[in-house]
Amino acid sequence: MKKLIIVISILLLIGCKSKNILGKTNESSVTKMSKLAPADINDVQKTKAYELGKRVLMTCNTSKFKAFTPDEATESVLKNTTEASLSKTCTRFRQYYGSFIDLELVEAYKNNTDQSTIFRYKASYSKKVANKELRVIMNSENKVSSIKSLDWINTFPLN
Repeated sequence: MKKLIIVISILLLIGCKSKNILGKTNESSVTKMSKLAPADINDVQKTKAYELGKRVLMTCNTSKFKAFTPDEATESVLKNTTEASLSKTCTRFRQYYGSFIDLELVEAYKNNTDQSTIFRYKASYSKKVANKELRVIMNSENKVSSIKSLDWINTFPLN
């Protein structure tokens, strides 16, 4: 009976160890995000991301927004990027950061799970207290699938 318990315990330990090792190997071999070298960034996609991101932030200066077309953005972006929602955000941005000046591409990442490209722009404003990021995500169809403004942090979270 003792020998049977010892054998079963050993088999359980071996079974648990092999599952953990396999799980760890699978997780580390597939990375979700990879940083793109400047030469690897698609120039057409980079230009389109810049123009569409700048169009959104220029709305704060001009109070006029040229709506995205179905060729430029996904359905969810078309629904959520309205002149009303932008003017609400712009009022707050102008108060805290001043007038929008320009965007500077800092880095780009490839999401290997859905093949989207994430462009991180540093947004410059007339007030020097502004340290903002505009993140433009382009999907594999070369459409904007997300645009968000965040406080700038130097490291990009790769999770």
